[in-house]
Amino acid sequence: MNVIQTYLSHLRKLLPEDRILSRPPGYALRIEPDELDLHRFERLVQEGRRALAEGDSEGASLTLREALALWRGPALADVVQAELARVEAARLEELRLGALEERIEADLALGRHGELVSDLEALVAEHPLRERLRAQLMLALYRSSRQSEALAVYRDARSTLVDELGIEPGSTLREMEAAILRHDPSLDAPGMVSGAAAQSRSLVVVAFAADQLGALVELAEPLARRPRHELVVVCLVDDAASLPHAAQSANERRAALADRELAARAVAFTSKDPAEDVIRLARSPDVSLLLLYVPDGLLDDGTLRLWLSRVLTDAPCDVAVLANENGAPALDPGAPVAVPFGGAEHEWAAAEVGAWIAAAEGRPLELIGAAADAGDERRDASRLLASVALLVQQVAAIETTPSLVATGPSAVADAVEGCRAVVLGLPDDWATRGLGATRSDLVRRAKPPVLLVRGGLRPGGLAPAETLTRYTWTLTHHGA
Repeated sequence: MNVIQTYLSHLRKLLPEDRILSRPPGYALRIEPDELDLHRFERLVQEGRRALAEGDSEGASLTLREALALWRGPALADVVQAELARVEAARLEELRLGALEERIEADLALGRHGELVSDLEALVAEHPLRERLRAQLMLALYRSSRQSEALAVYRDARSTLVDELGIEPGSTLREMEAAILRHDPSLDAPGMVSGAAAQSRSLVVVAFAADQLGALVELAEPLARRPRHELVVVCLVDDAASLPHAAQSANERRAALADRELAARAVAFTSKDPAEDVIRLARSPDVSLLLLYVPDGLLDDGTLRLWLSRVLTDAPCDVAVLANENGAPALDPGAPVAVPFGGAEHEWAAAEVGAWIAAAEGRPLELIGAAADAGDERRDASRLLASVALLVQQVAAIETTPSLVATGPSAVADAVEGCRAVVLGLPDDWATRGLGATRSDLVRRAKPPVLLVRGGLRPGGLAPAETLTRYTWTLTHHGA
């Protein structure tokens, strides 16, 4: 008892007056509000949560950061051996993680997804069973144009939960996956709002009949979402009699896109010089891709009609031509986008467009190259495909797979049968030779939609923002 009295005497000298009180059966230490870290932490967390619920994301983030800054390591680390201390330490750690999740929620609402990804990846690795952290990581990746990685987080979460606990993911994770797959506009960050004022680039689709608009818009809509572009829908017709129906169809497409919160404009007009009219549309400085639907017969025998040659020669942006009118996309949501690749100039542009489609729709990219012939000492194309894959993953962060096939259109047509689409670069000498027999045969044989791509002078749709002032942009420049 004398030892206790001695300690109390020393404490009274160190503490303000009337802090140590005599209360049967012992003593009590009087604490003022906010003097105990735990009390201050709990108060700040309540204030932060209230601010978040009221829509004050900035205030919530600052308050919750202040609360979390009070932590100096694991709670009760020096006394955790006691059973009571272990229970209380677990409770306090749960409070800390809950506050951290709320702070991340506030930062996501402020559009700070880019800086959150690495922190969230570390937190998920440390706490793999916390579904809210997984969902927050998925959202941060999706907003960073890394949709395939966001979906991979869901697959990993499901595997972990099934293996560890024998349960399926909860509604939070399931709803996040579904929203990502349908590109739900509610997932967009505050800085990614819809509307023409928010757009810095555009994607132009041109059809030559009203019934061609559906296939074009189906291809273009995901591209216009990731990364964000305005979608310009154009229908050119030969005569005034066709104009009312074309205008109605174009306006219906625009209204449907607007209902899905995508900025879009639509026009229809008659054209006696389609090449000049299409080139005029492509000359707008914000256009990153011109997507055309080729009317029946334009590519017979590999011959490009004069007006299309003019477009491919003079359009300053990348041009993609939907070449097979009867092509139908695979229904499998995991079907890859295929890019036959041999290293030609426009095949690099095709790889970029293919990667853009794959990233926008959350699909893998299949790179197709030539297999080595029996008895031939030359290498197969796998090393070249690996180089393309490394460059693609830098700008699109998608899954890439190599596929080696025998030379000839029938082998490639068989290889792409179950694909979402085939993106095919024009030959270097297209202006004098047209498509050539091999590409022409592939266009006729392929079951999925085939896009013919000619690379332009402007940065393409996946080009980072810092490259948009350059005159040219290609994957090869990016990797240099």
